[in-house]
Amino acid sequence: MTMQEQIRKLDAAGVSARQIAKDLGISRDSVAKYIAVQDFSPKPPVIHRRPGASVLTGFTSVIDEWLAEDEGRPRKQRHTAQRVCDRLVAEHGYGGSYSAVQRYVKAYRAARRSARQGFSELVWPPGVGQVDFGQAQAVIAGVMQVLHVLVVTFPHSNMRYVQAYPGETAESVCHGLRVIFEHIGGAARELIFDNAAGAGRRRGEKVVESTLFGAFRAHYRCAARYCNPYSGHEKGSVENAVGFLRRNLMVPEPRAESLSGLNAMLLARCEELAATGHYRKQTPISELFDADRAALLALPGVGFDPVRYVARRTDKTGSLLVEGRSYCAGPAMAAQTVTVGVRFDRIEFLDAHGHPVISLPRAYTNTTETVFDPVALLPLLAAKPGTWGNSPVRALVSDPVRDWLDAAAVRERRDMLAAIHAAAGPAGFGNTIIAAETVIATGAAEPAAVGMLARRIAAGAEPLASAVDLSVYDTLAIAEATALDQTAMAAADAGQVSA
Repeated sequence: MTMQEQIRKLDAAGVSARQIAKDLGISRDSVAKYIAVQDFSPKPPVIHRRPGASVLTGFTSVIDEWLAEDEGRPRKQRHTAQRVCDRLVAEHGYGGSYSAVQRYVKAYRAARRSARQGFSELVWPPGVGQVDFGQAQAVIAGVMQVLHVLVVTFPHSNMRYVQAYPGETAESVCHGLRVIFEHIGGAARELIFDNAAGAGRRRGEKVVESTLFGAFRAHYRCAARYCNPYSGHEKGSVENAVGFLRRNLMVPEPRAESLSGLNAMLLARCEELAATGHYRKQTPISELFDADRAALLALPGVGFDPVRYVARRTDKTGSLLVEGRSYCAGPAMAAQTVTVGVRFDRIEFLDAHGHPVISLPRAYTNTTETVFDPVALLPLLAAKPGTWGNSPVRALVSDPVRDWLDAAAVRERRDMLAAIHAAAGPAGFGNTIIAAETVIATGAAEPAAVGMLARRIAAGAEPLASAVDLSVYDTLAIAEATALDQTAMAAADAGQVSA
């Protein structure tokens, strides 16, 4: 029982105020105060502002003028309370505190807040998706990488899917959407984007959409809508999902042997999260998603190939630029106009019939180094072995092979480089270098043995070892010599008997 209740209970029982004060150990003024209260109904809280506006006397008209002018400025170039305070000090000699300015600016804006400001709760029909990118780290093949995470949500059910890519490009957007569409068995009827660089941009009423994403929409017959700039609330479902999935799927950093392996794992984790209940509807998300799934568009007979083709002119080394980064197709494609296929992970050089000839990994980091396939440079190296010392291939071979080629005579170097080139095509460059290192370790360094060993390594028939034990071959040689001696002795004995 509260003190007020005790006072009023004793008063109702006819106990005098003096006696109540004595029994409860409080003052008679307190007793009289609570006895006199007529209405104990709850009252709304009243905020009592701190006094102190007097320090702004003479400055309020200046502040009002600045804030009124802000109405015609871009949202991100308007006065903050700190900027108002700084200008008052610098331009008008204000000597008061920042807190007084901050309270005045806050009250000014609250008094002029329009009913048209704020946000509306949006209702999304089934089959509509929202798309956005976020960033997260993951360990791919033992290397920590910063990845751009494509998040797709269906706000009707709050179903969320995610795919990770090296960059935010049109190729990444189209590839990720295709994977998700095929995973769920249908295409979203409409996709909501912000100003995503890969899909398109909106400026006022004008939307500029990338050619590749336009072809993607035509392929799947889905519509797209782009939010106003700086209006993430127009697609709040995916904005919240980016942070949610980063916290729940990427902490700690996931590990995978490849990007495709990571993305398969992320899809599986998304399905696991769908078993949880909707934050408002208290129904499992997976059950609510049935309505989304029923509203999806049917998939076409073939999947969309997210590749962009561009024409480029190679220089005398067979190199060209794609989005500011240098790629080398090799001397065989030097000084000619070629067609280049740009994918989210590869750069492909095509022949006149449109067939890929050379495929290189796509670079996303800002680098001045040229991306190349060492196999494409080996024919010229074998023809001009004197250029070995300055070739970029030199840094890609193991130390024993590099040391041997550095010290080898021109003819020996030519033969070994030709053997490496012949084996690298079918067996792979890495396996061929391992085979060359193994052959060199025997001391014979026979180029003809490199190809056979490289193919055995590629097929998994040859164990990888840092040193080769040749004692077994010595044993075979001794056994063969012994057998020959025994045959000769037997023949001699047979001749003596005949005689």
